[in-house]
Amino acid sequence: MAQKPKRTKSGSAWMHEHVTDPYVKKAQQDGYRSRAAYKLLEIDARDHLLRPGMTVVDLGAAPGSWCQVAVQKLKRQGRVLAIDLLPVAPMPGVDSLEGDFTEPAALAWLEEKLQSGRVDLVLSDMAPNISGVILSDQARQYELCELALDFAVNWLKPDGAFLVKVFQGVGFEEFRAQMRQAFEQVLIRKPDSSRDRSTEVYLLGKRPLAAQQAAVTSPQEQV
Repeated sequence: MAQKPKRTKSGSAWMHEHVTDPYVKKAQQDGYRSRAAYKLLEIDARDHLLRPGMTVVDLGAAPGSWCQVAVQKLKRQGRVLAIDLLPVAPMPGVDSLEGDFTEPAALAWLEEKLQSGRVDLVLSDMAPNISGVILSDQARQYELCELALDFAVNWLKPDGAFLVKVFQGVGFEEFRAQMRQAFEQVLIRKPDSSRDRSTEVYLLGKRPLAAQQAAVTSPQEQV
C-alpha cells in the first residue's frame, strides 16, 4: 500500500497562505479561474490595454483567468488566442492550444490562426517549472521571456503592447534593456495582487519600434 507523502513545513505554509489569500477567495466568488485575474485587471485599469475589437495572444494561459479578463474587456468583439503546456478549459471567445510555445509547432499554430494579421496585445505569464536552483530557474525564465519578446516584436501592430512577467534578480536589467531597444516606452508594474514576498513584476512595452518603422517605410516600398 502506497504511503501518503508527508507534508513539509514549506508545503503547509504555502497551503495556509493559499486558502487564506483574499484574492483566492475573491476569485472563487467572482468566478475567475485563478487569483492572477486581478493582476491583469489592475494593470488594465491603469494602462487601458484591453479594448473591444482587439486581437490578443495569451502565452502561458492556463488555467485561463487572463483569457477570462480579456474576453470580458473585448465584449465579444475581437479574438483571444491562448497557448500553454497545460490545457485551458474551453470558454467562448478563446481559441486555445495545449502545446509548448518554445516548439515550432506551437508557433506554426499561432501563425496559421493569425493568417498574416497583426496582434494588438501579447500577454505572457509564462514561467518554467521551478527546480529550486535559483540561477538556473532565472535563466530559464528569461529564455521564455526572450522568446515571447521575439514573437511580440514580429507580430504586434505599430500601436501594440507587450505585457510580460519577469522576476527581479539576475537577468532582469539585461532583459529590460532588450525591451527598451524594442519598444518606444517600457514600464514596470507591480500589482497589489502580486504577493509582497514575490520578486515578480511585469514589464509593459508599448509601441514596438520595428512595427512603427515598417509602417513608415512600407508605402515608399510600394511606389
